[in-house]
Amino acid sequence: MKHVLKSKHFHLYLSFIIGSVWIFHGLYSKISDGIPRHRQIVERILGEEMRDVATLSIGILEVMLGLWIFSRIWRKCCALVQTLALVSMNILEIRLAKDLLVSAPGMVVLNLAFLSLVWYWAIYQPKSDVTA
Repeated sequence: MKHVLKSKHFHLYLSFIIGSVWIFHGLYSKISDGIPRHRQIVERILGEEMRDVATLSIGILEVMLGLWIFSRIWRKCCALVQTLALVSMNILEIRLAKDLLVSAPGMVVLNLAFLSLVWYWAIYQPKSDVTA
C-alpha cells in the first residue's frame, strides 16, 4: 500500500480528483448556476447588487484553481490557497448564510477530509515528479 500511495500514477489521480472538484463547483455550481443555492449564499454575503458578478468571478477563480492543480506546479502554495479559500468560504457561509447550507457540520467535515487529500498531494510527492 505504501508503494501505491507514493506512486506517480496515484498523484496524477489525486491531481485529477482535487482539480475536478474545483472545476465542477466553478463551472457547474457557480458559472452555470447548476446549484442555485451557491448564488443565494453569495447574495446573502455580498448583497443582491454583487450577486451575479461575484458568483461568476468566484466560479472563474475556482476553475483557474482547478487548472493550477492539474499543472502540479507549486503544490504547497496551491494547497495553502485552497485552504485559505475553503476556510474563508466556510466561515462566511456558516456565520452569514447557515440556513442556506445543507449541513454546516457536514460541510466542515467534508472540507477537512478534502483538505487532508490536498495537503497529502502537496507534501508527499513521488521522487520522479519534478514539478515540485
